[in-house]
Amino acid sequence: MGTELSELEQVTQELKELRTLNRELEAIIESSYDVIYITDKNGVTLKTNSAIERITGIPKEYYIGKSVDALMKRGILKSSVTQKVIEEKRSVSTIQYNYSGKETLITGNPVINDDGEIEKVVTNIRDLSELNELQTALKKANELNDSYKKEIERLKGATNRNGDVVIASHQMKLIYEMAERIANVDATVLILGETGVGKDVLAKFIYSQSTRAKQGDFIKLNCGAIPPDLLESELFGYEGGAFTGANANGKPGMLELADNGILFLDEVGELSLALQVKLLRTLQEKEIRRVGATKSKKVNVRIIAATNRNLIEMVQNGEFREDLYYRLNVIPIAIPPLKGRRDDILPLVQLFLHQTNCKYEKDKKIDVKLNEFFYRYNWPGNVRELSNLIERMVLMTQEQELTVRNLPKEYKESHNSSLAFTELMTLKEAVEIAEEKVLSLAVKNCHTTYEIAEALGTSQPTIVRKLKKYRLNVGE
Repeated sequence: MGTELSELEQVTQELKELRTLNRELEAIIESSYDVIYITDKNGVTLKTNSAIERITGIPKEYYIGKSVDALMKRGILKSSVTQKVIEEKRSVSTIQYNYSGKETLITGNPVINDDGEIEKVVTNIRDLSELNELQTALKKANELNDSYKKEIERLKGATNRNGDVVIASHQMKLIYEMAERIANVDATVLILGETGVGKDVLAKFIYSQSTRAKQGDFIKLNCGAIPPDLLESELFGYEGGAFTGANANGKPGMLELADNGILFLDEVGELSLALQVKLLRTLQEKEIRRVGATKSKKVNVRIIAATNRNLIEMVQNGEFREDLYYRLNVIPIAIPPLKGRRDDILPLVQLFLHQTNCKYEKDKKIDVKLNEFFYRYNWPGNVRELSNLIERMVLMTQEQELTVRNLPKEYKESHNSSLAFTELMTLKEAVEIAEEKVLSLAVKNCHTTYEIAEALGTSQPTIVRKLKKYRLNVGE
């Protein structure tokens, strides 16, 4: 009797464990996101999970006890993986669209008994339409990410430009953004602007941003600094013995040295008409002929020209060839004078001060009033004049801090004159100069803003606002 109870307890325990295992399997099957579809060896449905309702829209209870053949006849299934598994006795996978138009991946696997016969078929059905949507979304996200990366690199390039480039004004930002866009275009560029505005800096920047920087050199030729009779040989080179005093082996010209790179022709308006003809031929034919040579040579060079002269007037006066002008003027870029982009002045001051301090191992600083003078001065010599003035003041001043008192005499006269109208300017600029001078005198002679307002015949709030504008304080 005891033995029978023991066996009964054992069977009860096994039954309990089996039920527990069965619940676990049910939970696992039901929790699967993919459809799990189990049939017997005849293709009759034994079990499936709720995922089938999401894919087909039909309750899972509908499938129980139905054969796959019947489901195919009803149009619920287009083809049966189960039948293929039973026939081929191996795993079978296929991709098909169900009756609702969803793309699905169906994989059937046989369950083999101890006799090697198929006992059941377990089919896994995965909805690929959602996966495809996710892949499409991921692709779009990656494309957007790539575009962001390119924009970030472009912006990093804009902020990590050559150390000689300072861009704070709106005008210069537009110019350098365009320079980046045309850097890898082989069209000629004509840079226009007054002397000292930074035409050579822009040309070097275009070169640094182009693929030509890895293939060739940046060669600069100042057409106004070389005598006309030597300029041809400098530009095109010469053969050995071409003229008295020439190198016996000949010499390559700037156009040859700039092969695969960029030739920067500064002051191109100084070229003689004869040289203009040869340069035009080089631009048209992409080839050069050395002085004294009988054969031409192909060159792959991009031309960037610059001038401070009015080439259109020179064309009208017969001093510059019209056809060459239009060859050079494919991409014109006009750099405004420094007085027309005052937002660049103080950043340039800091750049030149830093460069000069490093060059001469100094540690000079600039006070507020001197910075104000730099900002308001009209700089007829543009950036070059500003650079030279700062270097001169750093070297000539003993004090650690540079002030208005350390300015050279000619600049002091400009600063101290009551109205320094030495050139044409807008009425607004003229009014501001006069206004600042009058207020400067007033703050020295009056003790309060009310006294200044009474002396100048205006209101006290107006005086407060004007003093703030020009950074003046009563009692200075």
